[in-house]
Amino acid sequence: MTGLAAEGGWPRARLDADYTAKDCVSAADFARIIADYARLSAPAPGLPGARTGLVYDGSGERLDLFGTAPGERRPLFLFLHGGYWRALSRGHSAFMAPMLAARGIACAVPDYTLAPAASLTEIVRQCRAALAWLWRNADDLGIDRGRIVVGGSSAGGHLAAALAMPGWQAAMGLPAQPLAGMLPVSGLYELAPIAASHPQDWLHLTPEEIATLSPLRAPPPALRGVTALAETETPGFTRQSAAWATATGAPLLTVPGRNHFDVIMDLAQPDTALSRALLQLF
Repeated sequence: MTGLAAEGGWPRARLDADYTAKDCVSAADFARIIADYARLSAPAPGLPGARTGLVYDGSGERLDLFGTAPGERRPLFLFLHGGYWRALSRGHSAFMAPMLAARGIACAVPDYTLAPAASLTEIVRQCRAALAWLWRNADDLGIDRGRIVVGGSSAGGHLAAALAMPGWQAAMGLPAQPLAGMLPVSGLYELAPIAASHPQDWLHLTPEEIATLSPLRAPPPALRGVTALAETETPGFTRQSAAWATATGAPLLTVPGRNHFDVIMDLAQPDTALSRALLQLF
């Protein structure tokens, strides 16, 4: 059990404050940033070779794939969106695809069933199924299965770490480590404080889920990576990123001048610290 697990015994009022990401921005800025996610993602379906609405799992959930090219097998960035597991979609999540496509890198952005309609167990299963589907179909999709990097923001950072965790891959027909790298951004890696604060209202985490879906409770993945967060975060997210960086050895990148919500949009441009961190993982 990690040191962060002890936060599960802290007063809820403190945990609610520490894990309310919206407290780091104004309401107006939050609304603008979420709109920017969709606005900056809108050009991606127009990229050459874009394929949208691909069903990757028996649940019927879909993903979009951008930046592949005929006759090539390109490295892939698999991006998992945030939204505290209950909001946003793949339509908000392709803003990095044009930047990556210009550098010969494909990008996949899946939907997953949102809480509370799905448990966190099911959300994680779906995201792992998306990776398994991409890996198994890599030849047909134009993906280099040896160069898949996973990333995500906020709750998506948790999901990216859950894909990097060992122990689940064989059941989905994957090698022990199908990933080449990871870039979780402003993520959540120990669920005990989440189960003791406001996200529990829609997650309904069980003790078993806290134990098995907290990436910090698993052996650290043997995987290259960078742990990123914004300069402006609430205290809980800051502690979580520091603990993950320490446990995994994935160096901590603090992005100056950015907050919990706009930091991930740095991936839309190639010359940012976050984009450089991603590109060096391929």
